[in-house]
Amino acid sequence: MKPSDLDLTALGPLPLDNAGAPVFAEPWQAAAFALTLRLHETGAFAWSEWAEALGRELSASRADCGPNDGGAYYERWLAALQALLAAKGIVSADELLTMRDAWADAYAHTPHGQPVHLRS
Repeated sequence: MKPSDLDLTALGPLPLDNAGAPVFAEPWQAAAFALTLRLHETGAFAWSEWAEALGRELSASRADCGPNDGGAYYERWLAALQALLAAKGIVSADELLTMRDAWADAYAHTPHGQPVHLRS
């Protein structure tokens, strides 16, 4: 599935280029976007469920998601994805916190310029 196959207008102020394709200021933003598309493709949730979850998160946060690098928007995107996955029972809130902490620890213990790897 390509982003052009979906109704991106339902996703609020998604940062787009002149051709209407999503733009990302950092690799994690593209990864969060791609993960969301993949989860939708595999039937984890309907696109309308995703649009509603993201809309709720954007409204609740009142984050400034206007013209910028998209950082605040994609932080809300990630929060909405986590909330939707937890609400659907795909992953628990505790599992999300454990994984977040594991990544933060791995990042803190990785020399600058090196790839970040989770410890086994």
